[in-house]
Amino acid sequence: MLRWIRQQLGFDPPHQSETRTVYVANRFPQHGHYIPQRFADNRIISSKYTIWNFVPKNLFEQFRRIANFYFLIIFLVQLMIDTPTSPVTSGLPLFFVITVTAIKQGYEDWLRHKADNEVNGAPVFVVRSGSLVQTRSKNIRVGDIVRVAKDETFPADLVLLSSDRADGTCHITTASLDGETNLKTHYSVAETSVCQSVSQLEALQAVVECQQPEADLYRFVGRITVTQHGEEIVRPLGPENLLLRGARLKNTKEIFGVAVYTGMESKMALNYKCKSQKRSAVEKSMNTFLIIYLGILLFEAVLSTILKYAWQAEEKWDEPFYNQKTEQERNSSPILKFISDFLAFLVLYNFIIPISLYVTVEMQKFLGSFFIGWDLDLYHEESDQKAQVNTSDLNEELGQVEYVFTDKTGTLTENEMQFRECSINGTKYREVNGKLVPEGVTDDSPDGSTPHLIGEELLFLKAVSLCHTVQISYDQPDCLVGGGDPFSHVNGFSTSHMEYYASSPDEKALVEAAKRIGVTFTSCSGDTMEIKTFGKSEKYKLLHVLEFDANRRRMSVILQTPSGGQVMFTKGAESAILPFTTSGEIEKTRLHVDEFALKGLRTLVVACRHFSPEEYIDVDRRLNSARTALQQREERLQEAFSYIERDLQLLGATGVEDKLQDKVQETIEALRLAGIKVWVLTGDKHETAVSVSLSCGHFHRTMNILELLQQRSDNECAEQLRRLARRIKEDHVIQHGLVVDGASLSLALREHEKLFMEVCKNCSAVLCCRMAPLQKAKVVRLLKTSPEKPITLAIGDGANDVSMIQEAHVGIGIMGKEGRQAVRNSDYAIARFKFLAKLLLVHGHFYYIRIATLVQYFFYKNVCFITPQFLYQFFCLFSQQTLYDSVYLTLYNICFTSLPILVYSLFEQLVHPHILQSKPALYRDISKNSLLSFRTFLYWTLLGFCHAFVFFFGSYILMGEDTTLMGNGQILRANRQLMFGNWTFGTLVFTVMVITVTLKLALETHFWTWMNHFVTWGSIAFYFIFSLFYGGIIWPFLHTQDMYFVFVQLLSSGSAWFAIIIIVITCLFPDVVKKVFYRHLQPTSTQKSQSLSATQAQTLSCVESLCCYQHGQSGCSRLARLLEQMTGQCQASASHCHSSSRNNRSWSDTENYSNDRSILTLSPIEATHC
Repeated sequence: MLRWIRQQLGFDPPHQSETRTVYVANRFPQHGHYIPQRFADNRIISSKYTIWNFVPKNLFEQFRRIANFYFLIIFLVQLMIDTPTSPVTSGLPLFFVITVTAIKQGYEDWLRHKADNEVNGAPVFVVRSGSLVQTRSKNIRVGDIVRVAKDETFPADLVLLSSDRADGTCHITTASLDGETNLKTHYSVAETSVCQSVSQLEALQAVVECQQPEADLYRFVGRITVTQHGEEIVRPLGPENLLLRGARLKNTKEIFGVAVYTGMESKMALNYKCKSQKRSAVEKSMNTFLIIYLGILLFEAVLSTILKYAWQAEEKWDEPFYNQKTEQERNSSPILKFISDFLAFLVLYNFIIPISLYVTVEMQKFLGSFFIGWDLDLYHEESDQKAQVNTSDLNEELGQVEYVFTDKTGTLTENEMQFRECSINGTKYREVNGKLVPEGVTDDSPDGSTPHLIGEELLFLKAVSLCHTVQISYDQPDCLVGGGDPFSHVNGFSTSHMEYYASSPDEKALVEAAKRIGVTFTSCSGDTMEIKTFGKSEKYKLLHVLEFDANRRRMSVILQTPSGGQVMFTKGAESAILPFTTSGEIEKTRLHVDEFALKGLRTLVVACRHFSPEEYIDVDRRLNSARTALQQREERLQEAFSYIERDLQLLGATGVEDKLQDKVQETIEALRLAGIKVWVLTGDKHETAVSVSLSCGHFHRTMNILELLQQRSDNECAEQLRRLARRIKEDHVIQHGLVVDGASLSLALREHEKLFMEVCKNCSAVLCCRMAPLQKAKVVRLLKTSPEKPITLAIGDGANDVSMIQEAHVGIGIMGKEGRQAVRNSDYAIARFKFLAKLLLVHGHFYYIRIATLVQYFFYKNVCFITPQFLYQFFCLFSQQTLYDSVYLTLYNICFTSLPILVYSLFEQLVHPHILQSKPALYRDISKNSLLSFRTFLYWTLLGFCHAFVFFFGSYILMGEDTTLMGNGQILRANRQLMFGNWTFGTLVFTVMVITVTLKLALETHFWTWMNHFVTWGSIAFYFIFSLFYGGIIWPFLHTQDMYFVFVQLLSSGSAWFAIIIIVITCLFPDVVKKVFYRHLQPTSTQKSQSLSATQAQTLSCVESLCCYQHGQSGCSRLARLLEQMTGQCQASASHCHSSSRNNRSWSDTENYSNDRSILTLSPIEATHC
């Protein structure tokens, strides 16, 4: 129970030893002093709170906010001493803010719990008590034997015991872990691979000893001890024996494995970063502004206290006849009196710190986040997925992004390779309807006719069909029910049901292309590979596989042909094959490879070598000798491979397209124009990553590509970085791109972080390949913590991206094919990468300008509110008398001025959404928190003080001295005190203030909806109606009613109305002049775009929008002619549609962002929608 409570509170005890011992099937030893080890359960936890720590943890996070902490102090002060206002005025808003925020954050965390429960509650099968038992994933314990079926994900980190294959192997994909979609083979030890039934597994006596959990996905050290007939057999265990949680079983019917790491100790979970509270730049600015306002408050309170005692130094003001002191007051300590008066003034002025700001911000973020989900432009019809918001606290951060870190596989690409072109013996071919057609030749042959391929073409296709490590799956369960041979259908027409699984997506695409053309790879059993050449079966004996490695950048197979000869087929990168070729069309092929690369295709060169019997004997001896060497095995293998892979005959080259997601190139270009730097972080190979970067526009063809690859020492890495820095300075005119791999990055970050950052910042694009998940997070943290403190965004779709998604300021998950881990741990989730453009350029822009204005406006209206209260103390002997009635004090921020700014912050649009997307450069206008700069903050604060002085002294001058004209035109000198007493003067100031601050917001509003009109004019009307009812009726439940008939009396005076109009105009007229002056003399890019938007709106009416379709073509011809007769301008509108659609998409010819069906666009339909 105690351990469970400690786990709930996050205090799980650390492991005591460096290794763990796992008893398979939990068969613990029955003798000796066995002390059971404690392991984590199999629950995955991505949530932040538990039912036990929610209240203390949430309260701690909320009171980190300066305003909340400040109001808590004020509330406690009001409870302890006699203050001018009731404790309720501070306590109630504080309680409301804390409660609303806690409910919102609790709801968001409940959604995370719900997602976790889906994963933890997934059904799994484990071997217990001699039978296969179904249980929930969270119930798996270390030592349990788990059965996993084909296409299921592994629920924990398992050591493979056996599979349905005789050799005990299985195939898996780790796409959700490291982004690689290739098929990986994992092995079981010979002693356990024979245990393929539950009864055999139950009888198995084995113990696994391995290292304690660590985050490295590619490292596992352990051993398994199997007891057979009383004899202990020890076998080593490595990464090839470990099946990681999150990986998926492929091409294998079922496997059994023993759980060694579970839950939050699995390698997938250890690569998650600890989820911390993310705080936006706007919130940090708010805290800074609050500290400044706290300083203003303390200054006003101290000054008022000092002036009070200076005033009371005179006898007549210290104890006037109408306010005699009690004996206790006379004898009290002067210091205590000073502190008490200081705290009383603090409470009187405390409304300068707007606690309702946090309530409004929370409501704005929560309600505003629904717009992302409602935006139909972010809805993906094919997968029926809409954008979702997991954390609404970061909406405005979408408008401040400076760096985007993106995964490649599944984020930029679809994980689909397509064969496009090839070059055979110096001739280019393309695939047309399953046939190879030479370049420049049209395919006129009828469908179904057998193509005639000459010797070189046939040899090339055979090389493609045989030089690979592809596995075959026959998905025909009906045929296999009876236990028949799955290969019995190879000779029939069932080859169309074959599914290929490859070690790389390129291999799969090439084998499938060869199959469509007529050379089909049909089986690989043991050392026999079989292909069908246009229906004719050929069997080859597989003699050796020369595996691919990053240094050679090629792979080879040595085969025995059906005629008995030995041949080697080799394929690899152009630079790894062409230097070793001695025959074939080398120069032509080199040109074709360059052409393929310029088209963004992934290229491979194919060659062969025929061995004489004597040559093959030498090759076989060298390979066997190197493979059985106990020392320097790697070096000897490299020597043997280099000796064998030479004197090659060039056959040709292939061009394969890695299918990019729709509109990736346009999206990256839009982000670049918006001033956002894009970094691609991938676990994929260097060549693959560079190829995709070129094809998606991340790297340009004209860009100078710099490389930091395969660095082996700190000195070597530092020297290379210095060389790169020099090259950048020398070629500063052209753009640079940097390619860095994971190993080199580790060296660069260890000792040369500053030099590495200098190189990166001078590069337009950076590509990091062969990255481990935690390395991705380190790169993000490196940029985050650099001196410029840029705002970062990370986007990915797999579990390998979770760390960087959690590390970045904003994390976005792609709802892809690699599980839901990234989506669950992200702040926002979208279905496709292309949606990122609208999410940042439109939603981010809107959210930022809305909340920036909201924050500034709140401080402004509270300065307007409290400064007259401070000035009034100079006229009431600093007696702490309030200028406003307590009801007005409470309702000013809650009712009278709250709704207009809330509606503004939900619907304001400085520029039309289409213009924001067609002109990404407008994003730069709001970058680096420009709307919340200290200069802007100072402007709003000084404006508030100026308006407050005008309110107070304008009312005093116009109404407070000699004016005694009543509303009925009579001069009533005797009623002067009634008319212009304390509450009347305060009400006049309050009335002017409510009208002015509301109209000030109206001046700031660019996008008017019926809601804006309703709340703006409705708030002013509500204030008048409320005041008439509040002061016009005697309410029996109120103890005192100082405001009785005051408001009615005030409004009955014509001079009061005159004063209200004059003061409001005096305050707002300079604002209008300033806006006109700046807009015409120094317009910003945004203001110019507003003018463009306004011009288009005037030129194109709603009726005209019926004349053109989505791409600006003229349509509805009869209706168009009718409209032309009626208005005489339909043709012009159609042509304008055509030109505007072309101009608005100047950065992308193929993009069509004008189909904006967003709930954000509340204006009438415009022709720009076409």
